[in-house]
Amino acid sequence: MNYKKIISDKIFSTAKNNALLERWKNEQQILVFTNGCFDILHRGHIDYLSQAASFGDKLIIGLNTDSSIKRIKGENRPIINQESRAILLASLCFVDAVVFFEEDTPYQLIKDIQPDVLIKGADYQIENIVGYDIVTAKGGMVKTIDLVPNCSTSAIIEKIRQIKD
Repeated sequence: MNYKKIISDKIFSTAKNNALLERWKNEQQILVFTNGCFDILHRGHIDYLSQAASFGDKLIIGLNTDSSIKRIKGENRPIINQESRAILLASLCFVDAVVFFEEDTPYQLIKDIQPDVLIKGADYQIENIVGYDIVTAKGGMVKTIDLVPNCSTSAIIEKIRQIKD
């Protein structure tokens, strides 16, 4: 079995005209969508994504590109480049697709994918989650998942800074 190909086949530069996404829709698979930077993949990410996957049949991750992260988090981010972050995410058994997006929010990507379930961390208010209007208008669900306390990329970066100093 060619695992490297299996992983790379899960990574997409766009959701538009994506035959796999269309097939899943035609098969009436329940599509779950979440998004993020997922810079320095850690236990909190794994916990969050594994829970998100349990809300449907296919988990699709919208992944911020490097340029998007730089605009949002500053010039020193991301730590891990987008290709590496995509490979790490796609290698998880419960992740079915990773789709890059350049914008600051995944609104257009959510519009293109039309997921049945939209997931974000519990640090968001449901009605303020980007794409809430799209998903609820079609009768879908928007859910939040509790985050692992004190487990974030920013916390990891801060700990490394303290060690260096």
